[in-house]
Amino acid sequence: MKRSYKIEVDCANCANKMEAAAKKTPGVKDAVVNFMLLKMNVEFEDGQNPKEVMQEVLKNCKKVEADCEIFL
Repeated sequence: MKRSYKIEVDCANCANKMEAAAKKTPGVKDAVVNFMLLKMNVEFEDGQNPKEVMQEVLKNCKKVEADCEIFL
């Protein structure tokens, strides 16, 4: 299952950090952040609850970029 989320991030480097953090989150098969569009596309592993996984993605992203935001 794939979903797209609006994000708020200040720079392209921060967007790269968010993408890396999202990809390392259990339940995420793949994640791509587009800084220009301020969007994060996430592909979830089979059987995962996107809402629960995205809460963990947000926590992981905030560890690497404290002022980022993902609109769930």
